[in-house]
Amino acid sequence: MKILITGAGGQLGQDLVAACDPGRDDIIAADHRGLDVGDRDEVLGAITSLQPDIVIHAAAWTAVDACESDLDRAWKVNALGSRHVAEACRLAGAHLCAVSTDYVFDGTATTPYTEWDHVNPLSVYGRSKLGGEREIQALLPGASIVRTSWLCGAGGPNFVRTMLRLAGAGAAGAGAAGAAGAGAAGAAGPAGPTEVRVVNDQWGCPTFTADLAQLVRTIAVSRLPGVFHATNQGATTWYELARLTFELAGADVDRVIPITTAELDPPRPAPRPAYSVLDNAALRLQGIPLLADHREPIQHLVKELLQ
Repeated sequence: MKILITGAGGQLGQDLVAACDPGRDDIIAADHRGLDVGDRDEVLGAITSLQPDIVIHAAAWTAVDACESDLDRAWKVNALGSRHVAEACRLAGAHLCAVSTDYVFDGTATTPYTEWDHVNPLSVYGRSKLGGEREIQALLPGASIVRTSWLCGAGGPNFVRTMLRLAGAGAAGAGAAGAAGAGAAGAAGPAGPTEVRVVNDQWGCPTFTADLAQLVRTIAVSRLPGVFHATNQGATTWYELARLTFELAGADVDRVIPITTAELDPPRPAPRPAYSVLDNAALRLQGIPLLADHREPIQHLVKELLQ
């Protein structure tokens, strides 16, 4: 099985490479320097020459706030880039499994979103990722699309890593909006010498990349068509996730102070969905085991990051 992974240098991409079996898989790991998905000629040339059986498309521009001020880059990477990858996969006869986001929803729901619920992204990032989904579905109706949320892993900046830094330093709450895509939300500005202020009115499912990577590989090699929601289980808020991180780090959880999104200082340029809990309905209804509750993998991640 020859598997090409785009965005292999990213937080999820690194774990996708690790999730593949060197004994069974011929792994081609392409980071953004090795494969610019925004360049059609480069993408078509690489995929048609390499002739992979599977392409796992994890490349994206996930700087949610930066997307608001650089629309062209967001659309070129997230939407047009997905068009290029899908076109190349169609020419090469490869199955495509692409990673998408909870930001395709507006967050007005009061119950978890299923794969068949109406999409209505609020931000440029969300709209560009939805554009990528639509490009893939138009060119490759049999492709797999995996929506996920609030990513945390050992290989990149994210909310848990930022909370550990603040817990260990005893510093004021510097911005905790990690650079890692759908998980970009979190702490506000300074609140005092030891307090860390974190929003408590945004709900979602933290997802740990080591877990997600295994599931994405399963979906990809099984060539399962359609949209799948894939998250670790257990809805929570950024505030509760911060408290859990502090607790696991042996820090004082009372330093974590709940605030509303409106109280973020400075405010974030990109609007966040207030409720983006994803129901993993398609996986559950097909009898595919769901990922563990997020309280389990966060223990392993905190231990790894504190070593």
